[in-house]
Amino acid sequence: MAVASPAQSTPAPKRYSLEGGLPPVAGKVLFVALAVFAVLLPLLLDPISSLLSDCIIALAFVIMALGLNVVVGFAGLLDLGYVAFFAIGAYAVGWFASGFFVDANVYVGVSGFVLNLPGIHTNFLIVLLAAMILCAIGGILIGLPTLRLRGDYIAIVTLAFGEIIRVFAVNGDQIALPFGDANLTAGRQGITPVDQIQLPFLPQFTQLDLRPWYWLVLALVFVTLFVVIRLRDSRLGRAWIAIREDEVAAASMGVPLVKTKLYAYAVGAAIGGVSGAFQASYLNTVNADQFAFSFSIFVLAMIILGGLGSVWGVVFGAVLLSFINSYLIPDVLRTVPKSLGLEFELTDLGFGIFGFLLLIVMVLRPEGLLPEKRRQIELTEGVGTGESTFEVRA
Repeated sequence: MAVASPAQSTPAPKRYSLEGGLPPVAGKVLFVALAVFAVLLPLLLDPISSLLSDCIIALAFVIMALGLNVVVGFAGLLDLGYVAFFAIGAYAVGWFASGFFVDANVYVGVSGFVLNLPGIHTNFLIVLLAAMILCAIGGILIGLPTLRLRGDYIAIVTLAFGEIIRVFAVNGDQIALPFGDANLTAGRQGITPVDQIQLPFLPQFTQLDLRPWYWLVLALVFVTLFVVIRLRDSRLGRAWIAIREDEVAAASMGVPLVKTKLYAYAVGAAIGGVSGAFQASYLNTVNADQFAFSFSIFVLAMIILGGLGSVWGVVFGAVLLSFINSYLIPDVLRTVPKSLGLEFELTDLGFGIFGFLLLIVMVLRPEGLLPEKRRQIELTEGVGTGESTFEVRA
């Protein structure tokens, strides 16, 4: 009679830890050290240095990438139209913190000379909240058509949504609103200038001192990190990961697919709106040319480079690609081709360089530079593909 029993000579299955990385204490110490360095960094730089400006843009991209990581990395919903939420967040600043609606005279939480300007002028914190609400609604709207779709079809729908928003931004100067003489947007002419940030008990931000801008966006990064990590470790976060791994199995275990997916779109969109609102205030303009499809691909590249689903990998990927784009290529390596006798500058090959970097990462380290431990095990260790540890004896 055949009896199934554990093989005597077979070693015990290898056990894996999904925590991975540094020991908990060492990881916390490293995070505190990096946080302290990040806080003190502006004191080591000139208040109007270009490097400090590059740091501000990089941190804004970190927020944007963390938001997209909720949708793509946690829930596994490929979103190619994420630029739409950057646009909505930016236009929240253009509508509620500028002289765009010139016939209106609304002032909420502002002071100083702004009180003498026409238009709607609202405190930045209120504008930030409005941007998050508008983007969350937009995220739900983009999520509804994708509820029954998977894979490439989700990418097509989200791509279409991003392009629709871009077209509205470009041609919005021809769409009259039902109140006043204003149009929906200012098109390629742009909404310029927008209000400089005013925070309670602090002087108004100016472009003559970039340190307050840096500290504000760094604080927004810390808040976003806290929210994203707490969500990842929550019941909702585990539901997102279950949908990413196997949607059918997740549904059979009682995960509400519709609600869970819409939560992912709404949360990711709201975080993107925060970054969009901040960048509009920092750049002092809202222009339709900012909302190109390439922006979505650039942010997605940050996630792939750092590691899908990995919070710290996304932070690293966003900082790395942002500095390559804004500092390394235009300031350090721009004239290298001409020094070799070639008739072009390295800035002409920006997207080609990013594509080459992604190709190298996909070949040599497909899980990303700082991957999520679960995904690293799946891609490199072959978990679940080994032979059985049982044998049949006669």
